[in-house]
Amino acid sequence: MAAALALVAGILAGAGLPRWSALPHFKKSITDRCFHHSECFSGCCLLDLDSGGAFCAPRARRTMICLPQTKGAVNIICPCRVGLTCISEDLMCSRRCHII
Repeated sequence: MAAALALVAGILAGAGLPRWSALPHFKKSITDRCFHHSECFSGCCLLDLDSGGAFCAPRARRTMICLPQTKGAVNIICPCRVGLTCISEDLMCSRRCHII
């Protein structure tokens, strides 16, 4: 009984429990369901218009249509991969990933 009380007192005091920041944070893989871009390893949670949900998607490659940055929880188009910049070469064309 005394051991059980000591265990409860230790748990209430926070002894023996890891800090939240010390716990591993696993990112989701491509095609996994998501609610926010921060959940995805790629950093892009893409809206799935067919199912109404969202899934983790790869970042845009060279010459692919892109968004310059991630805003909000989900995207309709992903930002560029590292090393590429999302720019428009012509005012009439959509933005695409390019090496600068």
